[in-house]
Amino acid sequence: MTDENIIRLYWERDEEAITATSRKYGNYCFSIANNILYNNEDSEECVNDTYERIWNTIPPQRPSVFSAFIGRIVRNIALDRYRKNVAEKRGGNQIPIILDELGEIASDSPDPEEECIRLELAKAINDFLFDLPIDKRVMIVRRYWYADDIRSIAMRLGTSENNVSVSIRRIRVKLRDFLSARGFEL
Repeated sequence: MTDENIIRLYWERDEEAITATSRKYGNYCFSIANNILYNNEDSEECVNDTYERIWNTIPPQRPSVFSAFIGRIVRNIALDRYRKNVAEKRGGNQIPIILDELGEIASDSPDPEEECIRLELAKAINDFLFDLPIDKRVMIVRRYWYADDIRSIAMRLGTSENNVSVSIRRIRVKLRDFLSARGFEL
C-alpha cells in the first residue's frame, strides 16, 4: 500500500491505517527505537505509542514524507523513554555517547531558542549535510538520527571502525566551524 493510501485511511479514520502502517513501517520503527533503548519490550511499546501518536496527529497534519514523519515520532518517543529510564536507573549505552558528541556542536540550554532561530539552524545543518560526500552524510545520519553504533556504520559502508570514528569527529568539527561562521552561538 502506498504512503498516500495509508494517509488517506488516517484521514478517513479507518483503523486499517494502523495495520497498514505496522506492515510497512513496523521494522523501521522498531529499529529506530531499539537503537536508542536496547530493550525489546520498551522498543515495542514505543512502536505502539508511535501508532497512537500518528492516529492522533493525522488529521489535522498531512505529512509530505510519511517515513520521515513516522521516524521522527518514534525517535522522539524513544528518546523520551530513554530519559525516563535513565532518570530511574543510571544505565549506559550509545545514547550518552551520542549526546556528548552532539554537545560539542549544540548548546545544552534546556530552553529552546525562538522557533525562527531553530528553523535557521536546521536549514544550515541541512545545507552542510547536502555538501558532504554521500558516504560521510550516511555516517552522520546513521549515527545521529538512527543512533547506530560505529561498528554497524563501518559494516554498512564497508570500511574500518577507525575510519568512521575519525570521519565523524572531523565532520563534527567542520559542522561546528560552519555554524559558528554563520553566527550561531554554540
